[in-house]
Amino acid sequence: MRVFLTGASGFIGSAIVPELTGAGHEVVGLARSDASAAAIAAAGAEVHRGELEDLDGLRAAAAASDGVIHTAFIHDFSRMQDAGRVDLRAVETFGAALEGSGRPLVIAAGGPGRAATERDEPVASAAGSHRDPAERRALALAERGVRSSVVRLSPSVHGEGDHGFVPMLIAIARGEGVSAYIGDGSNRWPAVHRLDAANLFRLALEAAPAGSALHGVADEGVPTRAIAEVIGRHLGVPVVSISREEADGHFGFLGAFFSLDMAASSVITREMLGWKPTRPGLIEDLEAGHYFAVPAVVASQGEQH
Repeated sequence: MRVFLTGASGFIGSAIVPELTGAGHEVVGLARSDASAAAIAAAGAEVHRGELEDLDGLRAAAAASDGVIHTAFIHDFSRMQDAGRVDLRAVETFGAALEGSGRPLVIAAGGPGRAATERDEPVASAAGSHRDPAERRALALAERGVRSSVVRLSPSVHGEGDHGFVPMLIAIARGEGVSAYIGDGSNRWPAVHRLDAANLFRLALEAAPAGSALHGVADEGVPTRAIAEVIGRHLGVPVVSISREEADGHFGFLGAFFSLDMAASSVITREMLGWKPTRPGLIEDLEAGHYFAVPAVVASQGEQH
């Protein structure tokens, strides 16, 4: 299958490329910079130069493919609603190119922001709600002859090279001199290793029924206190509880996310596609030490993955 992949040089996309090529697929990766193009080519994929706002380029690449996996997103926390609108337009463009063909479109989405199964709808008040319109539009494409599916990713997609929420928590603990959790720390975050997530995207491309909502969840719910305790132990700083009222001052925007209980099931996903996560869980991955080898580095604003 010839697969057009957005975010091909990003944290998750760069794991999807070898997952696809190893299964005999041909990959065409979207690259907006010379560095991204070089990385994609080095991974054995064909390069398509462009960006998410180049709708004509996206349409042409999708039309020339046997399927599309869309993982790119503009991670600029100062304008997430704008990023959500760019994401929605990209999904609409892919839908128009694939309409009536029965070809697959798999998109990455945020988690539901609460304890949930695959049958639960995303809610507007949840963390990551700026991505909900794109998810809804993708699932609706099933009625227009597109074999569309959505992979709702855990808030912690972890592994070497991670630049998401966990490295942010580590950086905050370094800067504040304490590793904090909110309240009693019993609220839970689901997690998945990036290589297990990449495997799920391939399985969805190959076999997910039209209109499927899938959960990229290996650890159904890791207590946030357990995350804080591992960070504190590796950094040699105290582990403390703070109130929800103190959280925004301590964590910044991340306070709202770190206070949520988002345990999520992937039972339906596993049964539907035969997905079997085999990589280390979040706590085991943190205990391996690579997150603490160098100061945590977070994604720069405007980066597309």
